[in-house]
Amino acid sequence: MSKRFIVAIDGPAGSGKSTSAKLVAQKLGYLYIDTGAMYRTVTFLAIKNNVLSNPNAIIEIARNSDIDLKFIDGITHVSVDGNDITEGIRLPEVNINVSNISAIEDVRKILVEKQRKLAMENTGVVMEGRDIGTVVFPDADVKIFLIASIEERARRRTKEYEEKSVAVALEDVKANLELRDKIDSTREFSPLIKAADAIEIDTSKVTIPQQVEMILECIRLAVKKEEI
Repeated sequence: MSKRFIVAIDGPAGSGKSTSAKLVAQKLGYLYIDTGAMYRTVTFLAIKNNVLSNPNAIIEIARNSDIDLKFIDGITHVSVDGNDITEGIRLPEVNINVSNISAIEDVRKILVEKQRKLAMENTGVVMEGRDIGTVVFPDADVKIFLIASIEERARRRTKEYEEKSVAVALEDVKANLELRDKIDSTREFSPLIKAADAIEIDTSKVTIPQQVEMILECIRLAVKKEEI
């Protein structure tokens, strides 16, 4: 296709957004953009600079930080001003605070502009987050909204921690996810909601290859419509 083609994948934490988006982008040869990593980066820097309770300072971090995302060998590598913080943005403390940081209106405005700029520089993009199909790219060619049960999402996230040798209790992870869901879906600016024209996919009981194939089929159908 000659035109720019954008795939938006939204959904709550642990629904399979990152895993699916990475694999879909790889199969299509598209750029993968993890918008959540950008919010995590701002959160990590706010913690590092001890300004979690200072919205103005957090906004300045979002505005002035040079956030660089590189998808290499299945991993989104994140650096800020030349410093690699890939591991740091996945720490439990970041998970606990990222939804509150993401709810700050000016932080979202700043990062949305950066996300749009990244996408405009490429002809094929798979972008995942919580407001891609509703705010960042409401005219995306394909909009996917992933869901999964809270039990399955907590199990997945706990497994991720265990693989990194981080000790966490399943119930604590579940409680954190429930809190993040509430904050994300009820915030005033860019809440986590399904776009009216998004295709919902429940990943609770399907394998990763199956959910990726379901998304690819949605994309194939959209491309066929474009060609008609």
